[in-house]
Amino acid sequence: MAVKKSNFSIVDLANNYGCFDLQFRKDTRHERTNSPTYYRWKIQFVITAPKESVKVLEKVAKEIGCGSVSVIKEQARFSVQKIDDIVDTIVLYFTKHPLIGSKKKDFLVWQKAVTIIWKNKGIYLSKWKKNDLIHLMEIHKVMAKYKNTTKKPKWIEMAQILTKKV
Repeated sequence: MAVKKSNFSIVDLANNYGCFDLQFRKDTRHERTNSPTYYRWKIQFVITAPKESVKVLEKVAKEIGCGSVSVIKEQARFSVQKIDDIVDTIVLYFTKHPLIGSKKKDFLVWQKAVTIIWKNKGIYLSKWKKNDLIHLMEIHKVMAKYKNTTKKPKWIEMAQILTKKV
């Protein structure tokens, strides 16, 4: 199903093809001595569509003024991952142009996670307040009910361990 080029609406695209994503990630720095492992919360806004709709997603990136568009195999993907762009642009955009239904509920919960991650920007995860980490885990769990496919989060047990250390 290709995204229609006529009647271009970022809100409609977000309602139908968008994802407000919150993940707890494990990153290993293989290029560094002893390959240290880091854990972090990652937040992003994504719109996916068939690769034939790449021009529509490029128009979204241009109109929004941030993010990037990529094509992998048969899928085109618009993604905003920088926390400053999410706070300054994405949250403001969807506050001014509200979504509908479950996507609106998903956005409102995700927005709470954005606030926590932005507040802790540049701070090592081990230095975060315990309540912030616990709140993000609760938000992650609530957001799962708004997703079409739910996978068991890989590193959530590590997030739980980190809350006990703090």
